[in-house]
Amino acid sequence: MLLISIRVLYAFVCAGAIATYVSSNPPSPVDQYPLIAFVLLMIFTQGVTCMDLLISRKRIEVMSAIYFGLLVGVLLSYLLIQALTPVISKTPWGEGVVMITTLTLPYLCISFLLQTKDDFRFIVPYVEFSRELKGGRPLVLDSSALIDGRIADVVETKILDSEMVVPDFILKEVQDIADSSDKVRRVRGRRGLDILSTLQNNPNVDISMYDAKESDKEKGLTVDQRLVVAAKKLGGKVVTNDFNLNKVASVQGVDVINLNDVANSLKPRYLPGEHIQLKIIKEGESQAQGVGYLDDGTMVVCEQANHLVGRDVDAVVTSVLQSSAGRMIFGRVTDSRQL
Repeated sequence: MLLISIRVLYAFVCAGAIATYVSSNPPSPVDQYPLIAFVLLMIFTQGVTCMDLLISRKRIEVMSAIYFGLLVGVLLSYLLIQALTPVISKTPWGEGVVMITTLTLPYLCISFLLQTKDDFRFIVPYVEFSRELKGGRPLVLDSSALIDGRIADVVETKILDSEMVVPDFILKEVQDIADSSDKVRRVRGRRGLDILSTLQNNPNVDISMYDAKESDKEKGLTVDQRLVVAAKKLGGKVVTNDFNLNKVASVQGVDVINLNDVANSLKPRYLPGEHIQLKIIKEGESQAQGVGYLDDGTMVVCEQANHLVGRDVDAVVTSVLQSSAGRMIFGRVTDSRQL
């Protein structure tokens, strides 16, 4: 709504300014055809708005490179012309040198900055500053991490505050899998696209697409190798559950977050069927239940143990309940002499 209001206000300001111009002693032939001049000037000024609408996705680093390239190019050409003026002022080709210098130097500066804009991040310092405030190093997602889907559940916990990046070739790989003739692969690919859409719609995560232009050195590389190269350029970490990619990235010095390792580190310490030693502290809420606690404070509810309050028992785990409130273990006493 703010952009629409600005565009409407811009149109009214242009109309007022042009009307004033064509009605107050304008040069010829504007004074002879004021209405035609008004229409043509309005079309020209509103053409800027049309260009703005056509270029929907604008990148601050590109705009900065063009702006600073033009500024530096004009400054260099002015200084060079001033230095050459004593030499070329009395020659017949002086005006040509001025024209060529004014045209070529701004172009060269803009071209140089556009090709090396990733190395000139100081041009827009507040972009880098805001990124540092947002979180740590960016997380570069692999196709296997998108298809797996657990990354969306991790994001919901709000434990991640780093920017997530999906390279364009990873998106293409997931799309190719979704378009596969194999039904199983097609379902997996569509799941990856759904997970990506979920992440983009999640207000708790900052996710962006990375346009990884393939250089001559990267031609012939596999998707995994290109992903490692992209992670190096971005200074980020690779998020995957692919064992081979984990090894390749680690060998090349790129940090990897393996979702399988994350899941293993968060799994319950005690699984059904394991034996634990604990002391029954009190009776439970249900009939015949006894309650004890492990060293880490986890509550253990034992069946048929209400008469064993104050005694150490050997229990076998029957089930584990994991929730946002914590973990609770259910078990039963195994020593028949204590029952």
